[in-house]
Amino acid sequence: MIIKVDRNEARKKRHLRIRKKISGTPDRPRLCVYKSLKHIYAQLIDDTQGKTLVYVSTLAPELRGKVKGCNINSAKAVGELLAKKALEKGIKKVVFDRSGYVYHGKVKELADAARSAGLEF
Repeated sequence: MIIKVDRNEARKKRHLRIRKKISGTPDRPRLCVYKSLKHIYAQLIDDTQGKTLVYVSTLAPELRGKVKGCNINSAKAVGELLAKKALEKGIKKVVFDRSGYVYHGKVKELADAARSAGLEF
């Protein structure tokens, strides 16, 4: 008997395993990353209240004409804009949640851009 494992199902299992260990607080929210085939999304979440504090994606009006698709340049732009909006709200420290994705490529670039723009992980 052959059991097929869906890539996204495996990612969701990894994400649940990670989420058991980390959570966001008002002082140190969780930076959650999600990527689809067309776009990349990032948000800062306070898990104690269940609220999203800051949200940025490639669909944001600030990035509409500048970036196209879900690639490394888009991830870098999303990370920089997220850090800028977070610093405006007074958020400096975050907990990084890679959502089960490998810390490589787009996810790494988004994290590096957010770090260089002023966020502390």
